[in-house]
Amino acid sequence: MRRKLFAGNWKMNLGPNEARALIAELRRELDPQAAHLSRDRDILVAPPFISIPAAAQALAGSSILLGAQNAHFEDQGAFTGEIAPTMLKAFGVSHVILGHSERRHIFGESDELIGKRVAGVIAKRLNAILCVGETLNERDRGATLEVVLRQLQNGLSAVKPEDSKRVIVAYEPVWAIGTGRTATPEQAQEVHAALRESLRDHFGRQPADEIPLLYGGSVTPENVEALIAKPDIDGALVGGASLKAASFAAIVRAGRPTE
Repeated sequence: MRRKLFAGNWKMNLGPNEARALIAELRRELDPQAAHLSRDRDILVAPPFISIPAAAQALAGSSILLGAQNAHFEDQGAFTGEIAPTMLKAFGVSHVILGHSERRHIFGESDELIGKRVAGVIAKRLNAILCVGETLNERDRGATLEVVLRQLQNGLSAVKPEDSKRVIVAYEPVWAIGTGRTATPEQAQEVHAALRESLRDHFGRQPADEIPLLYGGSVTPENVEALIAKPDIDGALVGGASLKAASFAAIVRAGRPTE
């Protein structure tokens, strides 16, 4: 049975002091239930780079994992504005979000570049959260599966089967990110099932069936339960709702009976 993952992508929000405050509040919400929650799920926050050191300090002694929002594929060099996987590891980062639609559509990152980033992160024994998703125009013209499967295949082209345990995939329809619109659980499950089949082709059935598939795109405490009830949806990549401790904690607790 796959473990669920609930990951908070803070995007370009919260400096070091704000990061400490949010993590302190989140720990007050979740630490008393940590043993209960850890039975079947992991929790992760991904601050902006400048807040990672403060977040690492604030998370000391917690089961909450620390992520980053991007990484280069080289250890060092003349790459202004980039950050190396080894630099992230120095602060206890375990997961890196790659290929988010904002990186693709605002900053022009290609499938090929994202694939190099995924391979570079995994080579340094970090876990890659590869994001895929279609625009509204692509969905309206019936190209959803064509787009997301192309992004998946290119993103994982250099990843070997033995490294499949370091792969997580997040389906985030671009038209649902920050818009308040959410894919229905049935729409999301259709895409997740196709992603699972493509992963089986790439890695083999057993490794692929162990890879968590997350849904992202205006995830809230109100809609998360119906989404993660689907057989191939193993958690959520959460944007705006992860910036408030109460709403993110409610999402993290989704689907768990109270004790």
